[in-house]
Amino acid sequence: MVTQSETSPSDQTLSQFGSAVVIGASGGIGGALVDALKAQYGFKTIYAVSRNSPCPVPSVTSLAMDLTLPDTIAEAARTIALGGPVSLAIVATGLLQDELQSPEKTMRALDQDAMARAFAINAIGPALVAKHLLPLMARNTSSVFAALSARVGSISDNRSGGWYSYRASKAALNMLIQTLSLEHTRKHPLGVCVAIHPGTVDTRLSKPFQSGVTADRLFSPEQSAAHILKTIHGLKPSDSGGLFAWDGQRLAP
Repeated sequence: MVTQSETSPSDQTLSQFGSAVVIGASGGIGGALVDALKAQYGFKTIYAVSRNSPCPVPSVTSLAMDLTLPDTIAEAARTIALGGPVSLAIVATGLLQDELQSPEKTMRALDQDAMARAFAINAIGPALVAKHLLPLMARNTSSVFAALSARVGSISDNRSGGWYSYRASKAALNMLIQTLSLEHTRKHPLGVCVAIHPGTVDTRLSKPFQSGVTADRLFSPEQSAAHILKTIHGLKPSDSGGLFAWDGQRLAP
């Protein structure tokens, strides 16, 4: 028999208890998550939050947020709070490389500004989102806060080195999720707070690193969104704080 404390979101449909929020809705995975939530999951309110432009999806509320600007996080959260409880929040953002920086191959490439920027986007930003959104979740119903992390952020799984800023910032995110989960559970016993590794997804972030990925392990954004939501709906309160792969497998931190 499943006890109340071990009720999963699949047993109590998240859409019954509040709104859904996707941070990073203008990205490949984030946009696919918004589409899937709108088409399949019955949420009355979906907030599509992005930095650059409103998410062009009918019947979805678009909000602006920049993870490096705390005031924008607080302002978006205030708007979300007006819509009532949140039952699902997914932070689908991340920085591996862009026009300003690339993953370091050796320690000689370490740069203070690049490292600080990676931590700001991959760890500090999601933590501040959690600071504002976790209190908006109802105390006595199922809820999930998930942030996209990476297997390379697992300290015990690091066998090849390199990618210093990305690895370290994602490892920091995993620790933040674990720490957030411990505090969140005290007031939200049915709440789940996790990190999810989406695998290699065919987006701009992974484009330069796809050559060694087999076809069956390179996911479209739509496939990735389906994997993430399936994993989320299989979680139980005892899973809170964990790092999970796209297929629901728990990974070592």
